Amino acid sequence: MDKPLYGGQAVIEGVMFAGKTHSVTAVRRNDGTIEYFSLPRRANPTLAAFKKIPFVRGIIAIIEASANGAKHLQFASERYEVAPGEEQEAVKESSSKLTLILGAAAIGVLSFLFAKTIFTLIPALAAASFKPLVPGKTGQILLEGVFKLALLLGYIYFISLTPLVKRVFQYHGAEHKVINAYEAGWPLTVEHVQRASRLHYRCGSSFILFTVIIGLFLYLFVPTDPLWLRIVNRLALIPVVLGVSFEVLQFTNKLRDVPLLRWLGYPGLWLQRLTTKEPDDAQVEVAIASFQQLLQLEAEAEAKKAAQ
Repeated sequence: MDKPLYGGQAVIEGVMFAGKTHSVTAVRRNDGTIEYFSLPRRANPTLAAFKKIPFVRGIIAIIEASANGAKHLQFASERYEVAPGEEQEAVKESSSKLTLILGAAAIGVLSFLFAKTIFTLIPALAAASFKPLVPGKTGQILLEGVFKLALLLGYIYFISLTPLVKRVFQYHGAEHKVINAYEAGWPLTVEHVQRASRLHYRCGSSFILFTVIIGLFLYLFVPTDPLWLRIVNRLALIPVVLGVSFEVLQFTNKLRDVPLLRWLGYPGLWLQRLTTKEPDDAQVEVAIASFQQLLQLEAEAEAKKAAQ
């Protein structure tokens, strides 16, 4: 029987993993201890129905991941530097008015949509400014893709130079190592997990790169002139690009063990060499603790369901 698919993300000084019934974050406190934060995944019949529809399910999954991930990111940012016993005072100081009004989930979704809009519009405007030199539609779309890829790679590279983001990228690598070790059937010990690859076909970094590639093909079917129509088309196509890219990501994951077809996922793996770093043993320990806590909660949920 195939193992269930688990996803996750790196947070500040920790890792979040999500399963069928729960999501769990483990963070390393400044006193060296590991603290957990878990959320049950509420069943929503309407969303469950949409998740069965190809190209639509990807958008639902992205919105859910952004909303859920924001809650875990907020937990990690509030706890990792706070000394045990000082949590309440720290929460009062760190809670912004915007977060109090909208909530962490809404902030997460809005942040994702804002970032996607910015990374869509800036390359389109930049390419349009070169229209006297590159007037053709195909040339404009290719130039737009070059600008978008350069913006993406440049942004990732420069933020990776900061110590905080570098550590987050190390935890990202630890997350992938745990998933790879689990899917390979290896024991979840630091020694075995460290042997696993820090790259994974289902990574969100691969998804982001696929949105650039898929966008290039979809833009060929819509006009680039005048500029206002080009901008409207780019914004209107964001859900389509996200939905198609999600399906491509799932497709490449299914083909990763097929020798002649696994290369389809290589561009995403190459990007992960920027978004992941090799973790140390202490970081892998946190990732393992998070995943094992998730497995325990998932098992308890299944047992409770079977007993009903």
